[in-house]
Amino acid sequence: MRVVIAEDHYLVREGTRRILEDAGVCVVAAVGTAVELLDAVDRLHPDAVITDIRMPPGHHTEGIAAAHEIRARFPAVGVVVMSQHAGEQYAFALFRHGTEGLAYLLKERVGDVDELVRALHAVTAGRSVIDPRIVEVLVRSQSRAAESPLGTLTARELEVLAAMAQGMSNRAIAESLTLAESTVEKHVNAVFAKLGLGVEDSLHRRVSAVLTFLRHAPSDNAEPATD
Repeated sequence: MRVVIAEDHYLVREGTRRILEDAGVCVVAAVGTAVELLDAVDRLHPDAVITDIRMPPGHHTEGIAAAHEIRARFPAVGVVVMSQHAGEQYAFALFRHGTEGLAYLLKERVGDVDELVRALHAVTAGRSVIDPRIVEVLVRSQSRAAESPLGTLTARELEVLAAMAQGMSNRAIAESLTLAESTVEKHVNAVFAKLGLGVEDSLHRRVSAVLTFLRHAPSDNAEPATD
Protein backbone atom coordinates (compact mmCIF):
# COMPACT_ATOMS: atom_id res chain seq x y z
CA MET A 1 0.00 0.00 0.00
CA ARG A 2 1.29 3.46 -0.99
CA VAL A 3 0.31 6.30 1.35
CA VAL A 4 0.71 10.09 1.55
CA ILE A 5 0.73 11.73 5.00
CA ALA A 6 -0.34 15.36 5.51
CA GLU A 7 0.37 16.83 8.96
CA ASP A 8 1.81 20.26 9.77
CA HIS A 9 3.47 19.18 13.03
CA TYR A 10 6.84 17.74 12.07
CA LEU A 11 7.21 15.30 14.97
CA VAL A 12 3.70 13.89 14.50
CA ARG A 13 4.25 13.63 10.75
CA GLU A 14 7.58 11.84 11.01
CA GLY A 15 6.38 9.66 13.88
CA THR A 16 3.40 8.55 11.81
CA ARG A 17 5.70 7.86 8.87
CA ARG A 18 8.00 5.71 11.00
CA ILE A 19 5.12 3.73 12.53
CA LEU A 20 3.59 2.99 9.14
CA GLU A 21 6.89 2.08 7.48
CA ASP A 22 7.70 -0.28 10.35
CA ALA A 23 4.31 -1.93 9.66
CA GLY A 24 5.20 -2.45 6.00
CA VAL A 25 3.30 0.50 4.54
CA CYS A 26 5.09 2.47 1.81
CA VAL A 27 4.91 6.19 2.63
CA VAL A 28 5.56 7.90 -0.69
CA ALA A 29 5.33 11.47 0.69
CA ALA A 30 4.90 13.30 3.99
CA VAL A 31 3.83 16.94 3.64
CA GLY A 32 2.75 19.83 5.86
CA THR A 33 -0.03 21.64 3.98
CA ALA A 34 -3.24 20.83 2.13
CA VAL A 35 -1.80 22.34 -1.06
CA GLU A 36 1.22 20.03 -0.86
CA LEU A 37 -1.11 17.10 -0.15
CA LEU A 38 -3.16 17.68 -3.31
CA ASP A 39 0.02 18.09 -5.36
CA ALA A 40 1.47 14.83 -3.97
CA VAL A 41 -1.72 12.90 -4.74
CA ASP A 42 -1.78 14.32 -8.27
CA ARG A 43 1.87 13.37 -8.90
CA LEU A 44 2.24 10.11 -7.00
CA HIS A 45 -1.19 8.44 -7.24
CA PRO A 46 -1.15 6.79 -3.80
CA ASP A 47 -3.63 4.17 -2.64
CA ALA A 48 -4.60 6.21 0.42
CA VAL A 49 -4.03 9.46 2.29
CA ILE A 50 -3.78 10.26 6.00
CA THR A 51 -4.49 13.92 6.69
CA ASP A 52 -4.91 16.19 9.68
CA ILE A 53 -8.02 18.39 9.70
CA ARG A 54 -6.48 21.75 10.58
CA MET A 55 -3.49 22.73 8.43
CA PRO A 56 -1.88 25.83 6.94
CA PRO A 57 -2.67 28.35 5.70
CA GLY A 58 -5.86 28.94 7.68
CA HIS A 59 -5.77 26.15 10.27
CA HIS A 60 -9.52 25.58 9.90
CA THR A 61 -10.81 22.52 8.01
CA GLU A 62 -8.29 22.37 5.15
CA GLY A 63 -7.90 18.61 5.59
CA ILE A 64 -11.62 17.99 5.14
CA ALA A 65 -11.71 20.22 2.06
CA ALA A 66 -8.72 18.32 0.65
CA ALA A 67 -10.44 14.99 1.43
CA HIS A 68 -13.50 16.04 -0.56
CA GLU A 69 -11.36 17.19 -3.50
CA ILE A 70 -9.32 13.99 -3.47
CA ARG A 71 -12.43 11.80 -3.41
CA ALA A 72 -13.94 13.82 -6.28
CA ARG A 73 -10.82 13.90 -8.46
CA PHE A 74 -9.25 10.57 -7.51
CA PRO A 75 -12.09 8.22 -6.46
CA ALA A 76 -9.72 5.25 -6.13
CA VAL A 77 -7.78 7.02 -3.35
CA GLY A 78 -9.07 6.42 0.17
CA VAL A 79 -8.75 9.15 2.80
CA VAL A 80 -8.24 8.81 6.55
CA VAL A 81 -8.88 12.13 8.31
CA MET A 82 -7.47 12.51 11.82
CA SER A 83 -8.42 14.92 14.59
CA GLN A 84 -7.15 15.64 18.08
CA HIS A 85 -10.70 15.93 19.50
CA ALA A 86 -13.92 13.93 19.10
CA GLY A 87 -15.89 16.76 17.48
CA GLU A 88 -19.16 15.64 15.95
CA GLN A 89 -19.23 18.73 13.73
CA TYR A 90 -16.16 17.50 11.89
CA ALA A 91 -17.93 14.20 11.19
CA PHE A 92 -20.90 16.06 9.68
CA ALA A 93 -18.54 18.17 7.55
CA LEU A 94 -16.48 15.19 6.37
CA PHE A 95 -19.39 12.90 5.49
CA ARG A 96 -21.84 15.46 4.11
CA HIS A 97 -21.35 14.20 0.54
CA GLY A 98 -21.24 10.50 1.47
CA THR A 99 -19.12 8.06 3.45
CA GLU A 100 -17.51 5.91 0.78
CA GLY A 101 -13.72 5.70 1.02
CA LEU A 102 -13.51 7.97 4.08
CA ALA A 103 -12.43 7.41 7.68
CA TYR A 104 -12.49 9.74 10.68
CA LEU A 105 -10.12 8.74 13.48
CA LEU A 106 -8.68 10.39 16.55
CA LYS A 107 -4.94 11.09 16.50
CA GLU A 108 -4.43 8.81 19.47
CA ARG A 109 -5.06 5.92 17.06
CA VAL A 110 -1.65 6.60 15.50
CA GLY A 111 -0.20 4.60 18.38
CA ASP A 112 -2.37 1.61 17.45
CA VAL A 113 -0.76 0.77 14.15
CA ASP A 114 -2.97 -2.27 13.52
CA GLU A 115 -6.11 -0.15 13.79
CA LEU A 116 -4.64 2.57 11.59
CA VAL A 117 -3.63 0.06 8.92
CA ARG A 118 -7.09 -1.54 9.06
CA ALA A 119 -8.60 1.89 8.43
CA LEU A 120 -6.29 2.39 5.45
CA HIS A 121 -7.33 -0.94 3.97
CA ALA A 122 -11.00 -0.12 4.59
CA VAL A 123 -10.93 3.22 2.75
CA THR A 124 -8.96 1.81 -0.17
CA ALA A 125 -11.74 -0.79 -0.48
CA GLY A 126 -14.35 1.99 -0.54
CA ARG A 127 -15.62 1.42 2.99
CA SER A 128 -15.95 3.96 5.81
CA VAL A 129 -14.60 3.98 9.37
CA ILE A 130 -15.56 6.23 12.29
CA ASP A 131 -13.61 6.24 15.54
CA PRO A 132 -15.61 4.56 18.34
CA ARG A 133 -15.21 7.59 20.61
CA ILE A 134 -16.72 9.83 17.95
CA VAL A 135 -19.56 7.36 17.54
CA GLU A 136 -20.18 7.56 21.30
CA VAL A 137 -20.45 11.36 21.06
CA LEU A 138 -22.90 11.03 18.19
CA VAL A 139 -24.97 8.45 20.05
CA ARG A 140 -25.30 10.76 23.04
CA SER A 141 -26.32 13.61 20.76
CA GLN A 142 -28.91 11.49 19.01
CA SER A 143 -30.44 10.33 22.25
CA ARG A 144 -31.11 13.96 23.18
CA ALA A 145 -32.77 14.83 19.87
CA ALA A 146 -36.45 14.24 20.58
CA GLU A 147 -37.53 14.82 16.99
CA SER A 148 -34.73 12.81 15.44
CA PRO A 149 -35.77 9.97 13.11
CA LEU A 150 -33.53 7.86 15.33
CA GLY A 151 -36.01 8.34 18.16
CA THR A 152 -38.03 5.44 16.74
CA LEU A 153 -35.13 3.03 17.18
CA THR A 154 -34.74 0.80 20.20
CA ALA A 155 -31.55 0.99 22.26
CA ARG A 156 -30.27 -2.21 20.61
CA GLU A 157 -31.09 -0.96 17.11
CA LEU A 158 -29.21 2.26 17.88
CA GLU A 159 -26.22 0.18 19.03
CA VAL A 160 -26.32 -1.76 15.77
CA LEU A 161 -26.55 1.45 13.74
CA ALA A 162 -23.63 2.93 15.68
CA ALA A 163 -21.58 -0.17 14.84
CA MET A 164 -22.56 0.19 11.17
CA ALA A 165 -21.26 3.77 11.33
CA GLN A 166 -17.87 2.32 12.35
CA GLY A 167 -17.83 0.33 9.10
CA MET A 168 -18.59 -3.03 10.73
CA SER A 169 -20.14 -5.91 8.79
CA ASN A 170 -23.07 -7.84 10.27
CA ARG A 171 -20.66 -10.55 11.38
CA ALA A 172 -18.40 -8.04 13.13
CA ILE A 173 -21.40 -6.40 14.79
CA ALA A 174 -22.56 -9.80 16.02
CA GLU A 175 -19.15 -10.48 17.56
CA SER A 176 -18.94 -7.00 19.10
CA LEU A 177 -22.42 -7.13 20.69
CA THR A 178 -22.35 -10.89 21.44
CA LEU A 179 -25.37 -11.59 19.26
CA ALA A 180 -26.20 -14.17 16.62
CA GLU A 181 -25.56 -12.87 13.11
CA SER A 182 -29.19 -13.63 12.24
CA THR A 183 -30.29 -11.41 15.15
CA VAL A 184 -28.08 -8.58 13.91
CA GLU A 185 -29.62 -8.96 10.44
CA LYS A 186 -33.09 -8.59 11.96
CA HIS A 187 -32.02 -5.44 13.80
CA VAL A 188 -30.45 -4.02 10.63
CA ASN A 189 -33.62 -4.67 8.66
CA ALA A 190 -35.66 -3.04 11.45
CA VAL A 191 -33.40 0.03 11.26
CA PHE A 192 -33.89 0.21 7.50
CA ALA A 193 -37.67 -0.10 7.86
CA LYS A 194 -37.96 2.53 10.62
CA LEU A 195 -35.81 4.98 8.68
CA GLY A 196 -37.84 4.41 5.52
CA LEU A 197 -35.01 2.74 3.62
CA GLY A 198 -36.87 -0.19 2.16
CA VAL A 199 -36.37 0.16 -1.60
CA GLU A 200 -32.61 0.61 -2.18
CA ASP A 201 -30.09 -2.21 -2.35
CA SER A 202 -28.42 -3.29 0.88
CA LEU A 203 -25.20 -1.29 0.45
CA HIS A 204 -27.05 1.94 -0.37
CA ARG A 205 -29.39 1.42 2.57
CA ARG A 206 -26.41 1.01 4.92
CA VAL A 207 -24.86 4.23 3.63
CA SER A 208 -28.18 6.07 3.92
CA ALA A 209 -28.70 4.78 7.46
CA VAL A 210 -25.23 5.96 8.51
CA LEU A 211 -25.86 9.39 6.94
CA THR A 212 -29.15 9.65 8.84
CA PHE A 213 -27.24 8.78 12.01
CA LEU A 214 -24.70 11.54 11.33
CA ARG A 215 -27.13 14.24 10.25
CA HIS A 216 -29.61 14.32 13.10
CA ALA A 217 -27.79 15.75 16.10
CA PRO A 218 -28.65 18.91 18.06
CA SER A 219 -25.48 20.68 16.86
CA ASP A 220 -25.89 19.72 13.20
CA ASN A 221 -25.53 23.32 12.09
CA ALA A 222 -22.76 24.25 14.52
CA GLU A 223 -19.33 25.35 13.39
CA PRO A 224 -16.53 22.82 13.89
CA ALA A 225 -14.83 23.09 17.26
CA THR A 226 -11.14 23.87 17.60
CA ASP A 227 -9.02 20.82 16.76
